[in-house]
Amino acid sequence: MTSDLTSEEQAAATAVERSAATSQLRFATAGSVDDGKSTLVGRLLHDSKSVLADQLEAVEHASRSRGQETPDLALLTDGLRAEREQGITIDVAYRYFATPKRRFILADTPGHVQYTRNMVTGASTAELAVVLVDARNGVVEQTRRHAAVAALLRVPHVVLAVNKMDLVDYAEPVFAAIAEEFTTYAASLGVPEITAIPISALAGDNVVTPSANMDWYGGPTVLEHLETVPVGTGPSQDPARFPVQYVIRPQTTEHPDYRGYAGQIASGVLRVGDAVTVLPSGRTSTITGIDALGAMVDVAWAPQSVTVTLADDLDISRGDLIAPSDHAPETTQDVEATVCHLHDRPLRVGDRVLLKHTTRTMKAIIKDIPSRLTLADLSHHPAPGELAANDIGRVVLRTSEPLALDAYEDSRRTGSFLLIDPADGTTLTAGMAGDSFAASADGDQAARDDEGWDF
Repeated sequence: MTSDLTSEEQAAATAVERSAATSQLRFATAGSVDDGKSTLVGRLLHDSKSVLADQLEAVEHASRSRGQETPDLALLTDGLRAEREQGITIDVAYRYFATPKRRFILADTPGHVQYTRNMVTGASTAELAVVLVDARNGVVEQTRRHAAVAALLRVPHVVLAVNKMDLVDYAEPVFAAIAEEFTTYAASLGVPEITAIPISALAGDNVVTPSANMDWYGGPTVLEHLETVPVGTGPSQDPARFPVQYVIRPQTTEHPDYRGYAGQIASGVLRVGDAVTVLPSGRTSTITGIDALGAMVDVAWAPQSVTVTLADDLDISRGDLIAPSDHAPETTQDVEATVCHLHDRPLRVGDRVLLKHTTRTMKAIIKDIPSRLTLADLSHHPAPGELAANDIGRVVLRTSEPLALDAYEDSRRTGSFLLIDPADGTTLTAGMAGDSFAASADGDQAARDDEGWDF
């Protein structure tokens, strides 16, 4: 801590450091079918004493009814009937547990290729992804797909869990070869940190407790790594972004002229006295007050929910973005992005959609779909014309109003958006603004009939 920090900044830093002792980690798991992903999650919950007695009793009963002598810990996460019958994970299952060192939100995502969209949903907010590999099979096509999705979503930490080491006699050369192959591939995609851990989820080796069968491994167990991996970044390292959710105008005798702007700080730090710009209008003002849970403060940081007052009475409404004047994002109506299509109905060039970005929703048109990405080899299929469910590709959009959009690589929160069906409100597509890890395909944009939605 440097001595030139103000007292308010020192108080903010102290609060962040204090909260770090009981910080929260959001992580996702992914793996091919039968790699033992659900068993790993179940083992993690069981051995960390995060399973209630009645839950464990239900699992034991279900396991006995299936002729199994020991509890099938995969049943702790595979809650759908179809998942239990088929022995696969279909839907994203969220689990919440805690240890004395950290709280966790776990998204157990499907491994099958037809559920790629489910993995995208579960990993979109994750700070760490656990990718499972069967030690007998090594790195397969689905493993590369999961690494590519983690890279696309800018997940900062990836754990390679080489499972079923008991079935290869806990052989170090098997683990070393798989770890080297995966690390080389993931690093080529731009994954910043990769940690490889040899485990047996069924036997519990290196999941919560160190394995006596792999004395050649000196690294952390899965839980030790989850408890100690750095979470997030310092709030002052990112430019402030404050999407306005609600305008507060009580107009009472006590507060006749009060005008406050409420919302959740998406990133960075807000301070009283900061010069800010309101987007997309571009009007400028100065922060005169910050109300955090009924207490007036001089500084607030992400992800706090606050009410901000400004020196000037500006025309501000829900969906506007308040940002520092010296680090404000540019506004645009032409958006290029990487998207994952989530709906069974294809996304086609010319489709009219609603684009939801933070608290702002506006009309948009799909002007072009330059390419579809093949995750198996990262090749581009040019000009596919449409994206089907689970497809990942590049799109060009034109919005009805200027949009203050960061690049996804700079901010996962303010660089992401959703495309929504304007007819029924169904979520169609998840988007990430800016470049993916692969270059976009070149080519002229196809001219379409945009009558009625001419922006």
